[in-house]
Amino acid sequence: MNGQQTAAADPYFPANGDSRYRVHRYEIALEYRPGPNRLAGTARLSAIAGRAPLSEFHLNLAEFKIGRILVDGRAPHYTHRGGKLRVRPAKPLPAGAAFTVEVHWAGNPKPVRSPWGGLGWEELTDGALVASQPVGAPSWYPCNDRPADKASYHISVNTPSAYTVVAGGRLLTRTTKASTTTWVYEQSAPTPSYLVGLAIGMYQTVLLGDPGLGGVPQSAHVPAHLLPEFSRDFARQPAMMRLFQELFGPYPFGEYAVVVADEELDVPVEAQGLSLFGVNHVDGARGSERLVAHELAHQWFGNSVTIADWRHIWLNEGFAKYAEWLWSERSGGRTAHELAAAAHRLLASLPQDLRLADPGRKLMFDDRLYQRGGLAVHAVRRALGDAAFFRMLRDWAGVHRHGVVTTAAFTTHVARYAAEPLDDLLAAWLYEPALPPLPTPPLPPMPPARR
Repeated sequence: MNGQQTAAADPYFPANGDSRYRVHRYEIALEYRPGPNRLAGTARLSAIAGRAPLSEFHLNLAEFKIGRILVDGRAPHYTHRGGKLRVRPAKPLPAGAAFTVEVHWAGNPKPVRSPWGGLGWEELTDGALVASQPVGAPSWYPCNDRPADKASYHISVNTPSAYTVVAGGRLLTRTTKASTTTWVYEQSAPTPSYLVGLAIGMYQTVLLGDPGLGGVPQSAHVPAHLLPEFSRDFARQPAMMRLFQELFGPYPFGEYAVVVADEELDVPVEAQGLSLFGVNHVDGARGSERLVAHELAHQWFGNSVTIADWRHIWLNEGFAKYAEWLWSERSGGRTAHELAAAAHRLLASLPQDLRLADPGRKLMFDDRLYQRGGLAVHAVRRALGDAAFFRMLRDWAGVHRHGVVTTAAFTTHVARYAAEPLDDLLAAWLYEPALPPLPTPPLPPMPPARR
């Protein structure tokens, strides 16, 4: 299922995204001045109309001042209210037609409001950070803000030369003129808008692992005063990368970067080829190592294999949670079954009103979804056995690499690896609120990870 769009609006965020067209490339040029928190940008979107002629279409963009909009080089009629740009081209676009949209905007970026607080562009004490999941991307650029609409990105950022700019993808050029530097990144892999990450700050850049040995290039961008603690906390990330490639298949992107912002963050946040942490995740005692594993695992589950809409978020978070347990098991910590048993005990003491495969907007980031998602994956592992389970997992990541998936696609996929039907097991874990019994007996421990 590698299609780029579904027909209906996202049931949790119907105001975000427009399924009548899809974008296949964004070219974004930004100028950012941290002192006044001033952003000016130009975006060129290359898009394709859907199956019906397009007399108008929508983009999501926060309340910036619009300088100019062009569709195929001509000025359209447009309105901009409530975070939505409604664009009516001078002539309707034929079904299936390729077209371009150019938007110029400027203003003081700020997070967009959500049930979980501000999302998207966040001004830091000295710099800025973007963490958009699920609907924060319009806080800084115009986009078709729906996870199924994946595109490549070319991002240019001009900012004072004292600052480092980090975005997901490959750094193409860094050019300094006078007191400013322009950083240019290319993310060629299909990327949803919510996974376009950006960090601007005073960072030291260090390399992790040795890509010269055939590994994945890994870099980190860290405040200088945190480097000693960071070096211990993230020392085992290269081993995680090797393990996850063994278990999940080849790393799906060209490189991987982590940023530690010089401020506290409630939780780390994944972006495409990039993960963002706060100072509170760096303690010199590997106190957040499970989160290092969790965010890395999202590069396979969530970023490469992307959900069609937010009802299916457990496919992101359940697999990343289970990756934490697998790393623990393979690195000498508690086994996945021991961690599953602990999660089961916790969930048994909490309300059981969450349907994993469609939790509703209110519960989509509830910790119970993460724990129950990990348990559901463990139940599948227990039912299939390790050989079939890990073959299933690698094939899931491989068949749907850079694609779009649903819970139904997953259950169909799992059935191919089962010796007997798993319909009842999957229905109980995914669609019924009541907590099923813990899968037993425990599996034998896996061999340790390669150092």
